[in-house]
Amino acid sequence: MTSICFYFEVHQPMRLNRFSVFNIGEKNDSFSTYFNHKLNQQIFEKVAKKSYLPTNNLLLDLIHDFDGKFRISFSLTGTFVEYCERFVPTVLDSFKELFKTGAVDLIEETYFHSLSALFDNLDEFEEQVKMHRQMINRVFGYQPKVFRNTEAIYDNRIAKKIEELGYKGIITEGTEKILGWRSPNFMYKPVNTNLKVFLRHYKLSDDVGFRFSAHGWPGFPLTAHKYAHWLSCCEGDIINLFIDYETFGEHQWTETGIFDFIRHLPGEVLRYKNLDFVTVSEAVERYEPVGEIDVPWAISWADEDRDVSTWLGNDMQIACFNELKDIGQRIKERGDKDLLYVWRLLQTSDHFYYVSTKGFEDGNVHAYFSPYDAPYEGFINYMNILQDLKQKVH
Repeated sequence: MTSICFYFEVHQPMRLNRFSVFNIGEKNDSFSTYFNHKLNQQIFEKVAKKSYLPTNNLLLDLIHDFDGKFRISFSLTGTFVEYCERFVPTVLDSFKELFKTGAVDLIEETYFHSLSALFDNLDEFEEQVKMHRQMINRVFGYQPKVFRNTEAIYDNRIAKKIEELGYKGIITEGTEKILGWRSPNFMYKPVNTNLKVFLRHYKLSDDVGFRFSAHGWPGFPLTAHKYAHWLSCCEGDIINLFIDYETFGEHQWTETGIFDFIRHLPGEVLRYKNLDFVTVSEAVERYEPVGEIDVPWAISWADEDRDVSTWLGNDMQIACFNELKDIGQRIKERGDKDLLYVWRLLQTSDHFYYVSTKGFEDGNVHAYFSPYDAPYEGFINYMNILQDLKQKVH
């Protein structure tokens, strides 16, 4: 039996206002001034209508139709939950309804979908993980067993910390950089820990997340029947399919047939006697590691490089990152909770993603998501805000 483990990342960043160098030092409320609340609300309400609500309703129907045999997992960031509670509470209610079915599991991550795991020490990372744990417990009355770091960023150091925090499993990318000839369709363990590592099958995941509507792709059109056949041919214990939740209805519009695809997928998969669906908690209990992975340098699920160059690949990004770290230390020494919250919102990985200067297909994807016309514009805007925050701290 090979298990299909579907898990979806659900995240929305808090996008920034345009902030000029002439605004630095003005007396203002940081939260109101730095973040474009009107734009953020408009985008969230649009995505809720196009993606979150219709997809949640569809998945709920499928879970009932197949008597809970269709099983899925979600990672909801803290900023996403704040958006729900502030603008569209029915979205959060629909996730609660899904969770109540018993066929839906929840995954831990950093509250702010941040790059804190890449700081010099992991104290801030640990604080954000605990914040996320408290949020999930408050909203769902649940404590996840499995952790997925921001954009699946992972290395030996992060794995060790996650084990210390009491989790049983962690999710990252099934890249050849760490696997070599081995298959991602098994559970592994990090060196020097007893944690279990889920490795994303990036080819099958990206077939849905990125290539679904690509007319030039040899697999087009991708039907549920075809995809289930591909899954049935895979050898191994578990096929980990990790996809952005906005794939459904936002990145892949309704007109592409993405909802028809997911509507028919459970039935097509369950036709095969060698396939079933599991949540991450079920998988971490069911399967044992078949080998070790050694990851001394951070990997991720982003771009062709599968490393952290998406966020820290050029001098502009590194300058922002170093400035951000320095300001955080001063804010914590000062003990200002309001500035600490703003600083943590500025840690969200998306702000660094917008400053990437990668070319080719990676660059096209970055440009699609960015609110800026060019990476340099994103750098200047973000750095101006950091300089204003720095003056406030002093």
